[in-house]
Amino acid sequence: MPVREGDHVIPMMNEYIRIFKSAKAKVIISRDWHPTDHMSFKSQGGSWPPHCVQNTAGAEFSPDLKIPKDAVIVSKATDSAKEAYSVFDGTDLASKLKAQGVQRVFVGGLATDYCVKESVLHAMKLGFQVAVLVDGIRGINAKPGDVDKAMNDMLKHGAIPVTLGDFPEVEALTGEENPAEVIGDDPLTKDDAKKKARMRPKGSYKQVRRERG
Repeated sequence: MPVREGDHVIPMMNEYIRIFKSAKAKVIISRDWHPTDHMSFKSQGGSWPPHCVQNTAGAEFSPDLKIPKDAVIVSKATDSAKEAYSVFDGTDLASKLKAQGVQRVFVGGLATDYCVKESVLHAMKLGFQVAVLVDGIRGINAKPGDVDKAMNDMLKHGAIPVTLGDFPEVEALTGEENPAEVIGDDPLTKDDAKKKARMRPKGSYKQVRRERG
């Protein structure tokens, strides 16, 4: 199932992975892992061509994606009778993150108008604060405007848009530079949280224009 310019997210995600690893943050890699008769496939009456079928080349991660050895791999949509766009749907990811004290998640990847959007919205319903890595996502845009609508839905519900150019210093991400700004030390209002997530530029990263389909 092709996503236009989907491969463009790989170098961006590699840089985010590098930054998060430097900050000793957790890296979670999700994947569709469909059985051959998954209900989303057109052959089963669904909307999509067969994709991400378990144990096939189409379900493999790109060899250009630099996955850390200690990354957690989460497989979703493994039930042939159930669709699952969100990485939290039918998995134990939320309980694991909460057990480890995680309160904020950063989401990037494919596709903006499906798995990204549903994972972001689901995460916020579960009580996580969510930042969308807008230079590390691409959408399908099956209907014109789907990508814009997905972005608007995420932002309307409280997701915070960030790019590499807005990203914090590693110290800010870990809370070492100013512990009072770490989410969880004090309840933050939505406005406070947004201000603290739109952090100062670092290095020579260029801000990437948000995708418009």
